[in-house]
Amino acid sequence: MGCLFWVYQILYIQLLYLCSQSSATLCSHDQSSALLQFKQLFSFFNRSSFYCDAYADSSVRYPFAGDIIHTSPYCDGRCPSYPKTMSWKEDEDCCSWDGVTCDSLTGHVIGLDLSCGWLQGNIPSNSSLFLLNHLQKLNLAYNHFYLSQIPPDFNRFTSLTHLNLSYSYFFGQIPSEITHLSKLVMLDLSQNSLETATVKGLVQNLTDLTELLLDNVDMSTVVPSSFMNLSSSLSSLSLSNCELHGKFPDNIFHLPNLKILNLAHNYNLTGILPKVNWSSPLRFLDVSNMTLPGELPNSIGNLVHLTHLEFYNCSLNGSVPISLGNLTKLNYLSLSVNNFAGQIPSFLSNFDQLHTLDLAGNNFIGGFPEFFVNLTQLSVLSLASNQLAGPIPSQVSPRGILVYIDLYGNSFNGSIPSWLFTLPLLQHVDLSYNQLTGTIDEFQSKSLKFIYLDNNRLHGSVPSSIFELVNLTHLSLSLNNSSRIELHLFSEFKKLEKLDLYNINLSLSTTFNNNSSFSKLWCLRLLGCNISEFPDFLRSSHQLKYLDLSNNKIHGQLPKWMWDIGKETLYRLNLSHNFLTGIDRLPWKNLELVDLHSNLIQGSLPNPPPYLRFFLLSNNNFTGEIPLSFCNMSAIEILNLSYNNLNGTIPKCMGNFSSLHVLDLRKNRLYGSIPRIFARDNYFRTLNFNGNRLEGSIPRSLVNCIMLEVLDLGNNKITDSFPYWLGDLPKLQVLVLRFNNFYGFERGSSKFNGSFPMLRILDLSHNNFSGRLPTRLFENLKAMANLDEAKRELNYMGEDYYQDSVAIVVKGFEIQLEKIVTTFTAIDLSNNSFYGEVPNSIGKLHSLRLLNLSQNSLTGHIPLSLGNVTALEALDLSSNKLVGEIPSELVGLTFLAKLNLSQNHLEGPIPRGNQFETFQNDSYSGNLGLCGFMLLNKCDIDETPQPESSIDHDKEHNIPTWVDWKVIMMGYGSGLSLGLTIGYIVFSTGKPR
Repeated sequence: MGCLFWVYQILYIQLLYLCSQSSATLCSHDQSSALLQFKQLFSFFNRSSFYCDAYADSSVRYPFAGDIIHTSPYCDGRCPSYPKTMSWKEDEDCCSWDGVTCDSLTGHVIGLDLSCGWLQGNIPSNSSLFLLNHLQKLNLAYNHFYLSQIPPDFNRFTSLTHLNLSYSYFFGQIPSEITHLSKLVMLDLSQNSLETATVKGLVQNLTDLTELLLDNVDMSTVVPSSFMNLSSSLSSLSLSNCELHGKFPDNIFHLPNLKILNLAHNYNLTGILPKVNWSSPLRFLDVSNMTLPGELPNSIGNLVHLTHLEFYNCSLNGSVPISLGNLTKLNYLSLSVNNFAGQIPSFLSNFDQLHTLDLAGNNFIGGFPEFFVNLTQLSVLSLASNQLAGPIPSQVSPRGILVYIDLYGNSFNGSIPSWLFTLPLLQHVDLSYNQLTGTIDEFQSKSLKFIYLDNNRLHGSVPSSIFELVNLTHLSLSLNNSSRIELHLFSEFKKLEKLDLYNINLSLSTTFNNNSSFSKLWCLRLLGCNISEFPDFLRSSHQLKYLDLSNNKIHGQLPKWMWDIGKETLYRLNLSHNFLTGIDRLPWKNLELVDLHSNLIQGSLPNPPPYLRFFLLSNNNFTGEIPLSFCNMSAIEILNLSYNNLNGTIPKCMGNFSSLHVLDLRKNRLYGSIPRIFARDNYFRTLNFNGNRLEGSIPRSLVNCIMLEVLDLGNNKITDSFPYWLGDLPKLQVLVLRFNNFYGFERGSSKFNGSFPMLRILDLSHNNFSGRLPTRLFENLKAMANLDEAKRELNYMGEDYYQDSVAIVVKGFEIQLEKIVTTFTAIDLSNNSFYGEVPNSIGKLHSLRLLNLSQNSLTGHIPLSLGNVTALEALDLSSNKLVGEIPSELVGLTFLAKLNLSQNHLEGPIPRGNQFETFQNDSYSGNLGLCGFMLLNKCDIDETPQPESSIDHDKEHNIPTWVDWKVIMMGYGSGLSLGLTIGYIVFSTGKPR
């Protein structure tokens, strides 16, 4: 009986407990009512499905970090996107509602997850949400709160441990009251704004914090040292794209429990990686676009738990440390866009779990390493944009499960390895912009989706097996001397979305089947494919977004049926370098780029579409005036109407564009004056009016163009004094005033006070300037004095779809620099009335490449200081009144390729050695007192042979040139030699994707 009694007692207690449980889980009326009132604040709008399905959970935001991060306390995997509150019913227990969690004993609402809930509205301070005072976890991420402020009332949730308000269109500063939530262990406020005081409060008060996620939070006013005293319990810190600037605290790298550290895309943030005692449980480290000068320290090898390591564009240099080979758990490694040098380290073969290897944009050398054969688990390989040289070795066999191979932009040569297209799982292969030769083998890997083989030295036929790749979506291919192939064959790719063919000899003789022709194609580029008409299949390409048929032989008028191509979708159209003669209109309302340059188009300019950003009509036969409809282009960035036959005046509105970067009107027949008003806060970078009939003066409002880099007013009829005030433009690099009626230089020398600090090209030739050459001006030209070319990459002035160009004169020939290398410097003051001596201050311009002071009235000696201008390549002091000997110091100018000292009063022996061994007698004609080995007038002194010329010094040291050559004769005959230093081969670094 006693045992039976206790059995009944236990059953009774359990029954009471179950009853209490059932009763307790019922939500109270107050909480249910508060939730229903909160629901009424919002309508439903699905703006978050993409973010939620792909990014709401941090295991997707950090896809290679494994399962160690879960920023959402509710989503273990992807968060579904649906209107959660729609299912809330007044007569149901709120504890059973979607997104609501209750305490199993008390029935209090302790968790509310409405992330990805389609909420659209705002949260006022008196919201019923704040009546849920037992809340411990709150997630409102990925909704749309109408740019409302984050209410300070969140501090009423005193029991809160998890708070996620990320990516929900809150606006303004994060309230400091949130720092009072001292029990928080997880806080995600991504995509908001934050101030230093609030950061300090978070650091000081939230001592239990383990996850702090502030991605895309505006911290432009935050001092990075504010993070110095973060809790030692912190396991995740994410501050990507926060506009942080300054030095990041070193001690963060040493936090003992830190597993996730993301500082990516803070472009002005610097730091120093620990060199010793760097032992950490870090598994995810991303410092992309942060400046970390110096070498990658050996201590990186201590982070043996790392699975994701990203150092993209961090200014790192030197060799990759051997210790990196210790990180055998890596599945993502990016060292791209740095200055790493040497061989690709062989220890990479240790990384048998690697998904992604990206070594792009460094200075690695050597051939494709054999040890990659050991990476049998490799699914992504990227060595893009390096300087690797040598063939891709056959030893890299198809034993692995390679899915993604990217060798873009290297110096690989030899043929494509025969095994490459046999890999059974290969989906993406990019070998573009290399030096690969030979033919393309047959394709056996049916899984291929992306193929990029363009810009190599491949030749031969397109393999027939390529048309069996049923999954192909992107194809980019170029072949030299290819055999002719029918374009319709490419329509076999039923899934093809993007087709880029370069220098493929195409035939359009076969009719397309309209039912199967490129039904998914949105990008078509057929460049230099020898076609003479518009492909007929375009008639049915209503979804086309990008059409490029440039560098072909298409002639005649643009057919009217073309107007229906992508009428609602087309946003880029390039028909340049053809033989088109007419285009009536541009009916595509969403176009952002139209490139028709280098055709034969006649008639009036077509009216531009309203949202156009790039309008390129140069090198045609357009006539008439610039229509006023051009004034309606509110988004225009580049407008190039150069080299046409336009007349009339420049519309006054041209100075009022707020978005325009480049206005190029040169080589037309425009008259009148330059627009007088250039609005404040404009973005003009280039103004080129060269070669028109413009008169009047330079408008003073040009001082508003503070972004201006190039101002070319040459070859007009402008009458004005020298515009000293242009020296206040902080970015002005090119100033051309040649062939005008400028005057008055001598009266303004005192005005050169710190002016023109960035000027690299100054051309004042063929004007009416007079007076002494101003010493102070040459002292101010800092960009010509301090150019450290050894540390500069070869870049050109310009931007997308536009390269700046300028004309220079060398020994009477006008040479058009089709591109301006950013290291090129020149001063041309020729054909004026300057007098007096050549200032010694010119000798401080160590980086000056071209100096032309000819056709003036200069007197005195050639200054010895010119020997200090060691970069000088062309020197013209002809037709002056210079006296004395040629300084022997000029022999040290080992890059000097063009010299003209003719028509002066020089005397004495011509120096011997280096470049002076190459100059012909016309460099010295008209100086009766000169003598030398190349003249009829020999010197009496012994002419001992001098050391071998160093004219190839530039080639030995691989010095890049500053010029793409296009020679225009100016009446000096055809005898100019361009084979010396001044005519280097141009190495182009532009590699557009």
